[in-house]
Order: sequence, then structure tokens, then C-alpha cells
Amino acid sequence: MSITSYIFGIVAALATLFVVIEMLRRRRLRERHAIWWLIAGILALIIGVFPTILAWLAELLGVGAPTNLVFFVSIAILFLVCIQHSSELTDLESKTRVLAEMSALQDLRLRELETASSEDGR
Repeated sequence: MSITSYIFGIVAALATLFVVIEMLRRRRLRERHAIWWLIAGILALIIGVFPTILAWLAELLGVGAPTNLVFFVSIAILFLVCIQHSSELTDLESKTRVLAEMSALQDLRLRELETASSEDGR
């Protein structure tokens, strides 16, 4: 690989880490959502700085091309992000349903009290 490829990898990893940290700092991203992106950025930075680690890991794991290992790890991280978001979405849907039911019950109770109040006032 050329020196340009290594520099591009390091700059991309640093940019990813910068964006995630900046979003955390501005409270646009919560810590539990940022963890996988931080892991991905740190791994990319390590591989960018020490590219021989990637070749060593690929050989250790029996992967034919180091690039395939990068794609596999990237897909695995994105898969974990999707699972995390699906889990949180399920939890939010459940909470939304409970809140809607509570709101409907409060509305019914309020109407019953209004009806009882108007009948007493006659």
C-alpha cells in the first residue's frame, strides 16, 4: 500500500473520532450510542498507524486478504449497532404504548368527572 493510503486511513479514523466526540460533547449523541462508533474509530486508527497488525490478524485468523478482514469487522460493528438500535426501538415502542394507554385512561376519567360535575350542577 502507498503512503497516501495510510495517511488517508489515519485521517479518516481521526475524522470519525472527532465527529463522534464532538457529537457527544454537544449532546447530539448519547454515550451508549457512541460506543460502537468509538470502537470502530479506534480500531481504524490503530490499523492506520500500525498496518502490519492487520496483515498479522488476517494471517492469524486464516483470512485470505487483510481487506476482507476489514470488511468483516466493519459489517460486524454495523450489525451490532443495528441490534442495539432495534432493542432500544422495541423498548421505546413499548413505553409509547403504555403512555398512550395511560393518556386514554386519564382522558376517560376526566370526561367522567366532567359529566358527573355537570349533572350535579343542574
